[in-house]
Amino acid sequence: MVVTQENVAVNGSRRLSPQEIADTLRERIRTGDLKAGDRLPTQAELAEEFGVERGTVRQALRALQEDGLLSNVSKGSPPRIAERAPVMDKPQPTMVGLAPRLVKAFSAPHVRIDVVCHTAETLMVAIGEPLRMIHEGTLHPESIDVRILMPSRDINLAFPVSVDGDDDPVHQRWLDMRNAQGHVLRHNLQSLQSTHGIAAKVTYRALPFTPPVKLYLLNGEEALMGYYVLTRREEPYESQTLDMYDALGSASLLFSFLKQATQRDAVFVEQSQKWFDGLWDTITTDLTLS
Repeated sequence: MVVTQENVAVNGSRRLSPQEIADTLRERIRTGDLKAGDRLPTQAELAEEFGVERGTVRQALRALQEDGLLSNVSKGSPPRIAERAPVMDKPQPTMVGLAPRLVKAFSAPHVRIDVVCHTAETLMVAIGEPLRMIHEGTLHPESIDVRILMPSRDINLAFPVSVDGDDDPVHQRWLDMRNAQGHVLRHNLQSLQSTHGIAAKVTYRALPFTPPVKLYLLNGEEALMGYYVLTRREEPYESQTLDMYDALGSASLLFSFLKQATQRDAVFVEQSQKWFDGLWDTITTDLTLS
């Protein structure tokens, strides 16, 4: 073993903790000293390098495994540095960030998309890219199942609401958009059955409340979440201009959580799916697009 200044430092009088060893290895991965696919030294070699017992090394490796940094972790074979799943470097506006994530999701043979939103507008636009790739033969899913939770038409929405208190035209405008965009999305997906033999289903259910966030769950592997940020804005509707408090969903920043990235992300994805399934199976009701 080559003795470096780092080895001298860590093999001094004070024994390193599992967390310190994990942090050292994590830094080597971050800087590229250890690259994806590289095999780690054996536990015995790591124990000798860091001057600790093998049990301490095992704890450090478990921490790296939980963070998704190691793969092929098994007895008798040193693990490898995991391939890092592609993530968005920074939060992106929904209209920008959603389409490429949907393309990735549609590369699976059986696509499952679960959505919580106010209307299907953003999803309707973003799904155009994977649909285009299906039509040109780049993507070949066997089935597509989309479930969407949107506010019920029968509730008083928290937003959008009129600034002056006359919510009837504001509510009607939202309802018209919700229904029209939902019809277009369903038609575009279900037409894949006749054009490409792909079984596609789009199901809507009605929420008894106004969701403060939008959520996209992709194949149970990724969660994309964005906050609805309220602002005052004016929109023309029929023969009038509506002055209202509303959120522009397409501009909401999406935060990506990948199940295979870290333990924290994995828990977020799993809990988000449980939250969605719980709503779907309990307090939501059938939603018919008029």
